[in-house]
Amino acid sequence: MFKIKTGLLVISLLGTIQVHAESLFTIYQQALQEDPQLKTAEFKVEVGASQKGQALGQLLPQVSAIGNLSTNKQVGYIAKGSNTHYSGTRYYVSLTQSVVDFAKFWEWRRTQEVENQYASELIEAHHGLIFNVVQRYFGVLDAEDQLQLTQQEKQATENELEQVKKQFAKQLIKITDLYEVEARLDQIKADEIQAESLLLIAKQALTELTNNAPHQLDKLRENVDYKELEGNLDEWIAVAKSENPLLASQLSAIEAARNNVSVQKSRYLPVVDLQLNYNDSNTGYQSTQTPVYQTEVAALNITVPIFTGGTTTHRMYEAQSRLAMSKEESEAKLRALVKETSDAFSSSNANARRIKAAEKALASAVKSREAMQSALKLGVETVADLLRAQQLEYKAKREFSKSKYEYIINRMRFLRAIGTVNEDNLQEVNSWLVVN
Repeated sequence: MFKIKTGLLVISLLGTIQVHAESLFTIYQQALQEDPQLKTAEFKVEVGASQKGQALGQLLPQVSAIGNLSTNKQVGYIAKGSNTHYSGTRYYVSLTQSVVDFAKFWEWRRTQEVENQYASELIEAHHGLIFNVVQRYFGVLDAEDQLQLTQQEKQATENELEQVKKQFAKQLIKITDLYEVEARLDQIKADEIQAESLLLIAKQALTELTNNAPHQLDKLRENVDYKELEGNLDEWIAVAKSENPLLASQLSAIEAARNNVSVQKSRYLPVVDLQLNYNDSNTGYQSTQTPVYQTEVAALNITVPIFTGGTTTHRMYEAQSRLAMSKEESEAKLRALVKETSDAFSSSNANARRIKAAEKALASAVKSREAMQSALKLGVETVADLLRAQQLEYKAKREFSKSKYEYIINRMRFLRAIGTVNEDNLQEVNSWLVVN
């Protein structure tokens, strides 16, 4: 009996945890741990650091050692019985240091730029995650509001249908009025099905980021001050050009491609290496003359490339083409950034103004519907007029709700475009929520 009660208590507690509302920052922390794109960007930074280390290693001394233990048999063909068996050892140590090798130097410079590129891409991935969390979080809230308003409109229309049926039974209204209310109710029920589907899609989009299905999200509170963004658009575009990490990563990619061209051009130049060798051996024919011999060699090797079958030339052509491609990609991303900054700035400010206008439109729509209800009782207006007024009221409610979410999303979109979005911005938006 005790076990049963304990089990029921655990189930009750689990149920309490499941329905606990989740804040925007909680969802962000979940996404921070689970987002594959962010993790991929982190691994790319590690790859870039490893590539730079490899390139630097090629500029440093290369040391190798070889040890050999052997059993040897020497056969004499001139004097019988001159066959000998002996053990031998051989040790070889070599040190090679590049003195002049421009290809290795430019390859090291190239990997530095690649590392910078990956670091900027990681910042952009983090910014993208913050924006995606905001966009999908409020996408769920928007879908929930749309479904709730549709259900409220359905309930209001069902109430109207009951009244119309009573009036029709008393022959106070025409049957066409009854049909019109029923048709409107059927349309709202179809809209409800679509709203339920959109809510499911929105939740799945949020689950994709966190790998956890959202249960209940904190709602947006009523008294948020939706301010327009300050400053001049041209000034914000200048900030975006200097701070946006995606553009910075593209500039690093251009420098990496330019260094790669230098790498390929350096393949035409001579390479100078310093080589130090030490050899110690008592193995082989020499051991019959000198029991142990040691050799020390210091050499300056000069390698002059003469002909590689056109490989070096075509690699240089490829590097030049890739550099041109990087420049064109950078120009395309710059233009897209300017457009994104401009669109987000304008949309955010338009949303701020739209919220105020939608609030006034909603107040007017409510008054119009109330007036229609009073006029219908007096026989001045028809059922069709009331339905239209009610439809306009709920349309105004939907637009008012949607405009607030769009403001928040476009505001974060703008901050991402100019490259300044961070967790502080996320905390600010999170403060606009209230536990549901």
